[in-house]
Amino acid sequence: MRGKPREEGYKWLEQAAADLHSAKVLLENNIYHTTCFISQQTAEKALKAYLYAQGEELVTGHSVASLCVWAAEHDQEFMALHEDISILDGYYIPTRYPNGLPDDIPARVYTRKPADESVKLAEKTIEFVKKKLNW
Repeated sequence: MRGKPREEGYKWLEQAAADLHSAKVLLENNIYHTTCFISQQTAEKALKAYLYAQGEELVTGHSVASLCVWAAEHDQEFMALHEDISILDGYYIPTRYPNGLPDDIPARVYTRKPADESVKLAEKTIEFVKKKLNW
């Protein structure tokens, strides 16, 4: 059984913050494909934190775009975040699997630019949710 909604949300948000730290360490070490993936995971967990804090019992799915739409059912301002962070969904599968990209592997394809941008979007998501949850 999960804890109280706000407490559950804070747990997810704390984990999102820990994941963001990991993404930054990966970025500093030029591991760009995994930086992109962990950034997507960070945003996903932050959005799930918000949904759990709203009393949602079972928050499933991995798409940050879909989670933003769901969060917008509680607060319409999540639709503005949706426009900014939806690109992170493109880092969920292709950054991890050698057959996720045509004719190459993630470790050779992803560069600093998308990795840096993905970290910024993950940070933006966490900050947005922190404000919504007064954390």
